[in-house]
Amino acid sequence: MAGVTSWLEISLTVDGELAEAIADVLARFAPNGVTTEQAVRYNDAEDEGTPVGPITVRAYLPADETLEERRQKLEESLYYLGMIQPLPAPVFTPIADQNWMEVWKERYQPIPIGRKLIIVPAWLDSPDASRIPIKIDPGMAFGTGTHPTTQLCLEFIEEFLSPQSSSVNRKSVIDIGCGSGILSIAALKLGAALALGVDIDEASVRASRENADANGVEAERFALGLGSVAEVLAGRFQVRQAPLVLANILAPVLVRLFKAGMADLIEPGGVIVLSGILAAQAQTVIEAAQAHGLVLTGRRQLGDWVALMCSR
Repeated sequence: MAGVTSWLEISLTVDGELAEAIADVLARFAPNGVTTEQAVRYNDAEDEGTPVGPITVRAYLPADETLEERRQKLEESLYYLGMIQPLPAPVFTPIADQNWMEVWKERYQPIPIGRKLIIVPAWLDSPDASRIPIKIDPGMAFGTGTHPTTQLCLEFIEEFLSPQSSSVNRKSVIDIGCGSGILSIAALKLGAALALGVDIDEASVRASRENADANGVEAERFALGLGSVAEVLAGRFQVRQAPLVLANILAPVLVRLFKAGMADLIEPGGVIVLSGILAAQAQTVIEAAQAHGLVLTGRRQLGDWVALMCSR
């Protein structure tokens, strides 16, 4: 029956020293395991996150005929642990049963981008036949189409590959840090003949291939591999330069990649689209691009995020 309570959540918020001991106790009674949550502090723009502060330990007991007995034994175990070191009182919260996958999917809806594109979650059909659909599984890797950085990049890609743009050779694309593959897939659907996507994360390379398959992009048109700027310049892939280069990463990483030779990936007369840039960091990225012989030709902003187009 919908709405019937089917789980009892037990949670305790403690310091790091106690969290492991509490997790061990809860795990004896929770058949689906234990979760821990802790706040994260970002020390700088490249920090992946440094855990800080108290830890909340959670477990879930099935609300069946064994619930009261399990709860009683769990509370007894916590009581004995509390005799060794004081513990806060556990918090018990009834949880209504839900189809969590369906709830998660409801968050993701089609997103029109620019004049031609529409980002469509993989499980939906496109609601607009006049737009080019890019099907993406939002759970797979960075780059779902929901973030401003991705949307800004897609607008620039559409602009560059439009029939009205200059007659620069548009046969290939290089996508540095390809994530989910969304940018390369969009470029291919907008008319690029070949894309090379590289990423230092193997999971992103796999996700890009799966998303390409979901979009009917032939494997021979979308080359993928582990690596970054250095590996492309070293000739490890079939493309070393392209008229369109994409890099949707983070501003400090973009600056570092310019030092690694990213500007050399752009064919003469070509462009690079840079994103993942907070507005306050934009000037630093512009100066790095200019220091490597590039000219700023476009800037777009959505909220706090900026994307840049530079030409060679």
